Amino acid sequence: MSADAEIDLLADEPSPQRVLESEVAFDGAVWNVRRDRFVYGDGEIVREYVAHTGAVAVLAVDEDGRMLLLKQYRHPIATRDWELPAGLLDVEGEDPLEAAKRELEEEADLAAREWSPLIEFFTSPGGSDELLRVYLARGLEPVNHDFEREGEEADMELRWEPVEAVLEAIRAGRVRNGILVTATLAFASR
Repeated sequence: MSADAEIDLLADEPSPQRVLESEVAFDGAVWNVRRDRFVYGDGEIVREYVAHTGAVAVLAVDEDGRMLLLKQYRHPIATRDWELPAGLLDVEGEDPLEAAKRELEEEADLAAREWSPLIEFFTSPGGSDELLRVYLARGLEPVNHDFEREGEEADMELRWEPVEAVLEAIRAGRVRNGILVTATLAFASR
């Protein structure tokens, strides 16, 4: 690859701006909303955004090439949507891969022998600083644990689907969870 080709690679460009003021505008039960005043160009801008802990998700694939999906109620969209096992990075100092392993165990009663990073992305960069990491898990085996599911997790439905069936559901607009869509497309394009 020539030096000119390297310059033209498609890539996001980190561009931190000078923050003049930053405060918690809303202190929430799960996330806070921050209000930042920062210098941009010749002026100043104020933006509010969800200050997120970050999260992980797991695309678990069984020996038959099927993906594990969970149906869970999500109040902001008033829908029980299909999604991947996932969770917040809300344990102080926990490694993201260890969090992914914990989430797979807690939500699906599974462990995996093989783990690899699949994709990471900002879920909604115009309104949140959430960085989500998705791991691919293979070599699945059932586990026993004493974790008790509560709230929206108490009545989760588990389902195994072939990747092509998930892709068809995405194309038809029958599933719209952003993490599920992004991870499935990343997996299918490998």
